[in-house]
Amino acid sequence: MANPNIVAVTSILGTTTFLTPANTTANVLLSNAASSGLVFKINQIVCANVNGSSAVNATVAINNLAAGAGTNFPVISTISVPASASVIAVDKTTAIYLMENQSIVVTSGTASGITYTISYESIAS
Repeated sequence: MANPNIVAVTSILGTTTFLTPANTTANVLLSNAASSGLVFKINQIVCANVNGSSAVNATVAINNLAAGAGTNFPVISTISVPASASVIAVDKTTAIYLMENQSIVVTSGTASGITYTISYESIAS
């Protein structure tokens, strides 16, 4: 089921999770497996600079395959997050749906410099 029908919903489960990548390469923040029968409504992604002394670049992207594979489509790209500040990459006014066999990846300009927090709804039909 590539695009679950969200009119016939059987459950909506809210989840918040987070990741502080210890490297400067792309890391999977959220993955929706192929044939999961789910669609994820992304309500918010926050990029918080935990470095404390200098700005850190942050990138958030949607990949067209699960587990960080496939082509990368940036939502925000190399945004400078000031020291001890946060940037909202996605909120309810710009909510996105993560379909089956897609993923969200994040990249930090400094290892352990950004904590990414994602709040989403897992919708099953």
